[in-house]
Amino acid sequence: MRILMMGTGGFAVPTFRALLGSEHEVLGLVTRPPQPFHGRRKVKVAVNPMRDVAEEAGLSIMMPDSINTPESIEAVKEQNADLHVVCDYGQILSREALTTAPLGGINLHASLLPRYRGAAPINWAIYEGDKTTGVTVIHMTAKLDAGPSLVQVETPIAPTEDAVDLESRLADTGRDAVLQAIDMLSAWDRESPIGILQDGQVVSKAPRLKKSDGRVEWSRTATEIFDQVRAFKPWPGSYTEWQYGRKPMRLVLQKVEIAKAPADCPPGTIAKTDRNETLVACGQGAIRLIEVQPAGKKAMAIADFLRGHPLSVGDSLSST
Repeated sequence: MRILMMGTGGFAVPTFRALLGSEHEVLGLVTRPPQPFHGRRKVKVAVNPMRDVAEEAGLSIMMPDSINTPESIEAVKEQNADLHVVCDYGQILSREALTTAPLGGINLHASLLPRYRGAAPINWAIYEGDKTTGVTVIHMTAKLDAGPSLVQVETPIAPTEDAVDLESRLADTGRDAVLQAIDMLSAWDRESPIGILQDGQVVSKAPRLKKSDGRVEWSRTATEIFDQVRAFKPWPGSYTEWQYGRKPMRLVLQKVEIAKAPADCPPGTIAKTDRNETLVACGQGAIRLIEVQPAGKKAMAIADFLRGHPLSVGDSLSST
């Protein structure tokens, strides 16, 4: 089958490499153009691992600002692909863009659709405390993440697994699911419906993450905060503020554990701190700080942080 790959982020790399090593003909890559962002007083360009793979393979690369302009649609059509494989691309394909291939497009999504439609399904599944998640390969429609399911694979979320670890594992699971979906389409007669329609009554959303999502609300339970820390790695991180001297210091919680809190400790209060452990009271239970990252610094063990920043029992960590 003649396949045009569309993807940008690292989640798509295992699928891309699998297609390159398969019997299918990969015609090229459609990816997002370089995305500048500001960091450490200079403008940087976000890494595009998919472009790196395409260059290694000697493939043609298209980087349209929008995939849905008449010019982009015509350029895609000229590739004469049988199928578009879309994964972690970053743009929504219009109906016109999808019809540039006879078989349309399939999309690899990192959730058990129709749960967590949207840009950040892995993060929100962990944040909500889900015990299982998975991947779904859909036959695409113009509506985001709404097409019929071709292949769906469920997997447990490990109790200490964070978003980075889970994304890596689901990317490998998705690679195999995409190859299975392509086999289904290869055998499709194109007359009967294919796939399983999604149940619109149980749709949930996974919106793009915002910096403000990372703010720790200490009135929440220790379990909820533990899940948040795992969910929002590496970005936006889960952060709080400590009044250090005359100005607050922002701390990103890099690694924490659930613990019991001493009685009568208001949420956000340092309930205990010594050479063995540092506990922060929550709405229910406590969080044991294992690793923190002060603003502008590298992550460090809490013991190393305390050597230069002595927390005291009764100090408050702010949610603002």
